[in-house]
This record gives sequence, C-alpha cells and structure tokens, in this order.
Amino acid sequence: MEQLLFFLNSIASSEGWPLSSECLSFLPAIIKKRSIKRDEYLLRVGEVCKNLYFIQKGLLKCYYILHEGEVSDWFFGEGETVVSIDSFYDQAASKDFIQALEDCDLFYITHDEYLHLNRTFIEFNVIGRVLTNKYLRIWHRQARNIRMLDAEERYIFLLEHQPELIRRVPVRDLASYLDMRPETLSRMRGRLH
Repeated sequence: MEQLLFFLNSIASSEGWPLSSECLSFLPAIIKKRSIKRDEYLLRVGEVCKNLYFIQKGLLKCYYILHEGEVSDWFFGEGETVVSIDSFYDQAASKDFIQALEDCDLFYITHDEYLHLNRTFIEFNVIGRVLTNKYLRIWHRQARNIRMLDAEERYIFLLEHQPELIRRVPVRDLASYLDMRPETLSRMRGRLH
C-alpha cells in the first residue's frame, strides 16, 4: 500500500499538486487488494469494469475477438493501471477481455470511489490527467507504428522501448499486438537475437 501511495503522490507532486494529508488519509480506507492467478480473467466481454486496478506485481493482457481470433490490444505490468476504458468510464458492458499472463497482485478502487476522489480532491484529478496523457501517447504511437512501420521495424521498436514484453509475453499474443503472424515473429526473433 505504501508503494502505491508513493506512486500516486509522485505523479501529483511532479505536476505541482502533491496529495493533501486528507487525501493520503482517505486512500488507505478505500483501496482494496486482489490477487489473481495466471490465465484468470479480471474482466470478460459483457461484464462491466467496476474497478480501476493498480498493478503491484504481474502482467495482464487486454484483448478482443475479431473474426474468431484474439487481437492483443495492450499489456499492463508492474506500476501501471488497468481498466477496460469504455466499460469503466461509461459503466457499460465491456468489449474487452483482461486476462493475467502471470500471477498478479493488484490494488483497486471502485468506479464510485474514483468519482468521489475526483470530486473531493482536486489533486487526484492531476493523477487522472497524467495517466490519461501517458496511455493516450502510448496508444497513438502503437496505432501509428502499425500503419507506418513494416513488421521488422515494429519489432525493433518494441525491442528498444519495451524489451520486457519480449521476454514475458507469449509469441502468439505478442505477434497479434505487433500485427503479424506468430511464425513471422518467431523467425524475426531468431534472426535478430
């Protein structure tokens, strides 16, 4: 819990809005902990994402089904947050699956608690803005890379910017994320390593 509070406060402080003592006292009363095992689902299609998760340990993938196949959309590891964006913010049925690729320890707050924090503590809004900007930039870069780079360039970019994913994510999921076939990724890994 201390690590999470430090993480949240460091984000707010970096923007000149450190968490108030009232906010720091309130957070431990609402933050809960959950552990899930490898291959377990945090969320399935059709369920409502009711919680905002902070990953203490482990790796999760977010994916959707297209033409009867899985499309890996995102990977979330230690020190990151995870939600199904539309489902969490709209409190609507999810179109995503969120599944553990490793055993995970998570902290979380509910959607209602998230809204309360934003209404009550202005400095908590800073955290939301910073994280939204971070993930928007990552998503934009990924979308642009898929459109503008060839398969090898996409792999090299990932190798340079997120090498831990290459070690931790199964080939099938990583190939889907990079918009290539698993056999293409396997050959490329053998050639470039």
